[in-house]
Amino acid sequence: MTNDFKYIIFHKPYGVLSQFTQESPKHITLKDYIDVPEIYPVGRLDWDSEGLMLLTNDGQLQHRLANPRFGHKRTYWVQLEHIPDGEAINKLCTGVEIQNYQTRPAQVKLFLEEPTVSERNPPIRFRKNIPTAWLEMTLTEGKNRQVRRMTAAVGFPTLRLIRVSITNLQLNGLQPGEWRYLTAPEIQILHKSRI
Repeated sequence: MTNDFKYIIFHKPYGVLSQFTQESPKHITLKDYIDVPEIYPVGRLDWDSEGLMLLTNDGQLQHRLANPRFGHKRTYWVQLEHIPDGEAINKLCTGVEIQNYQTRPAQVKLFLEEPTVSERNPPIRFRKNIPTAWLEMTLTEGKNRQVRRMTAAVGFPTLRLIRVSITNLQLNGLQPGEWRYLTAPEIQILHKSRI
């Protein structure tokens, strides 16, 4: 590990692309928030998803964390349309088929109370006759739009998706649009998780 490596966590707001290059003038990108040269996102979050992103110039760590073979955990808080039953949660836990692919087993739990999350801008569409529920889902893989496809496959569309952790890194205390450098202990644990 050398001092030339930079490690940053960022709370990506809704509507921000997980890249530094702008595809059109209307797109908001990481460049609008982070002014640190030559760092790159580890994986991605869709523009309509929020939460924790790790950015670094440590190519070896990037490869290890992005490679599904190593099974690094990523945890999401997911707001669903309607309240899922035990059968739907069990299917999410054991794996569902999405686009001819069987997802790996996941850890899934239903929140009994709505978690404390930051306001989203714009807010989700609220329909007073349709209840919502929050799940915590921990995956060890990251297929394109996987969480949304999984919840849709069991009949409960995702309304809001927030990544709250990547391996040992937590979103704790970071507000949307804020970023910080990792601490030395966080970097040390992250490197140990590479094995």
